Amino acid sequence: MYQSMLSNSPKIVATLLSEDPTCSCLHLEEFEQHRYHVSSTSFCYGFAICFNGDIVFVGKGFGNGKICLGEIEVAQITKFTKIWSCCPLFGKSKSVSFYKPDEIPQGFFIVGHYCQPDDEKNITGYVLAVKDLSTDQKPEKPLQDSTSKLPALAKPTNYTLVYSPNALFKEVGYVWLPNAPVGYKAMGFVATVEPHEPNVNEVTCVRADLTESCEACEVVFSYNSLLSKSQFRVWKTRPCERGISCRGVSVGTFFCSTSFTKGDELTIACLKNLDSSLQAMPNLEQVHALIKHYGPTVYFHPDEIYLPSSVEWFFKNGALLFEDGKNNNGIAIELKGANLPAGGRNDGKYWLDLPSKDDVNRHTVKCGKIETAELYVHVKPAEGGTLTDIAMWIFCPFNGPATLKVGWLNLDLKKVGEHVGDWEHYTLRISNFSGELVSVYFSEHSGGEWVDARDLEFIEGNKSIVYASRNGHASYPHPGCYLQGNTKLGIGARNDCAKSKYYIDSSSKYRIIAAEYLGEGTIVEPPWLQYMREWGPTIEYKSGSEVDEIIKHLPYIFRFSAETLVALFPNELYGEAGPTGPKEKNNWFGDERW
Repeated sequence: MYQSMLSNSPKIVATLLSEDPTCSCLHLEEFEQHRYHVSSTSFCYGFAICFNGDIVFVGKGFGNGKICLGEIEVAQITKFTKIWSCCPLFGKSKSVSFYKPDEIPQGFFIVGHYCQPDDEKNITGYVLAVKDLSTDQKPEKPLQDSTSKLPALAKPTNYTLVYSPNALFKEVGYVWLPNAPVGYKAMGFVATVEPHEPNVNEVTCVRADLTESCEACEVVFSYNSLLSKSQFRVWKTRPCERGISCRGVSVGTFFCSTSFTKGDELTIACLKNLDSSLQAMPNLEQVHALIKHYGPTVYFHPDEIYLPSSVEWFFKNGALLFEDGKNNNGIAIELKGANLPAGGRNDGKYWLDLPSKDDVNRHTVKCGKIETAELYVHVKPAEGGTLTDIAMWIFCPFNGPATLKVGWLNLDLKKVGEHVGDWEHYTLRISNFSGELVSVYFSEHSGGEWVDARDLEFIEGNKSIVYASRNGHASYPHPGCYLQGNTKLGIGARNDCAKSKYYIDSSSKYRIIAAEYLGEGTIVEPPWLQYMREWGPTIEYKSGSEVDEIIKHLPYIFRFSAETLVALFPNELYGEAGPTGPKEKNNWFGDERW
């Protein structure tokens, strides 16, 4: 039996406070029936939710352990029994193990098995179990969107053998695909140590209209056979369509194949949330409690010159609005941004800028004022409302010049990389099953990454650390130098991160600016959020001359042509259109880039 050992850590005990009088409360002795018990031979997943050691607040649908998706209900299974390890005797492939979900709640059925690399000490994932609500005499919620008289769940008709390792593996095992009846979809695979087909009662299939298509995302295992041309690979999956209005729900199972190529349709699906109320999302009081409990501390580099500020401070201290073809002196911006053009799209007709060059306040505004800075919070559903994403945006009036790394040389640029108005963010992902912090998304230049909660650096309790890079303010999980460019050659733009006296505690210095799912009027969005144009003028750098100057001073082994050297650096170094605000970004309504 495998389950998480994270609850041994003092950092992993979460406090979820709620002022909602309708919240259901469990005393500690009742909660012990639901929390993750720890033993010397078990692993676990996530955080426990407790308050003052003896009370748990779960609050309506949030944090209750089960979520209604319309006709079906799902529970998150985090305990597993190991079946077998796929461990090649030769080659560079790392081994993986397959697990069967264990301790399934009464009335629920598993949809597939789980797989993860053996170099991960603890179980890091989950598998959903499903229940047909029509089998209850008193359904928790009226059935919705029923488009078929077929039952929501059905046994597979039989199985197809997908893979069995040969003598070049330490252990022998088998992976099977359930063959769903007509009108149903398989949700995962089944692993066995026996060569005969699994029992049809092992897993259940789900009616097709209750599912969404999914895609392979992260490779878990890859093995090229020496005896055949086939390549056995295992992937994690995710819904194909992701964002605020998307209903796909990951089930935590894996996808595997010996012949899959990019673009092929997967033989399994994910679930679909047909409950339009999104009842598992946290209410406003719970959102505040989550931020106060999990809100990271953002550290800026000790040598940072261009610090953040509040948007209002930026406007109050002389920021200007410009319109193409009109007043070249710009116009002052009202404190809340009420006179900014609202809505529409970024058509290039408007932009913001620092105070005029003859304004003594220009340099002061350029450097920001961290004492006024706050995190601007957008709360939104993810994965069909089974997760809550808390996106935390930070504003800096100015983005400083880049520093290039060429081998062991570090070259400070004078202008390249500079732009007015810099919006950066990170995102906390919360499980609506349990209230656990699952992961944090770090938005980096040209991309970003999700980092599992257990891999974060914590400063206090469950509050992690976010490092903002020097001059560029991109977010990273740990201190150090992150190279943006060609890491193999050691050539690119440096992103240096370290602790300093410059920091913001986002658990206290934040403002919720949007949470659409709570309903119109619950959160009043500030006028400046509706400004969809650029927060800085477009800047075109004469990067060629600066690069030529760099090349002249490089050692011979780094003597590239200017064209070749330029190609090794990120595109944004060579021309900076002013960045747009948070609501104009794709990830405002969509998923993060990963």
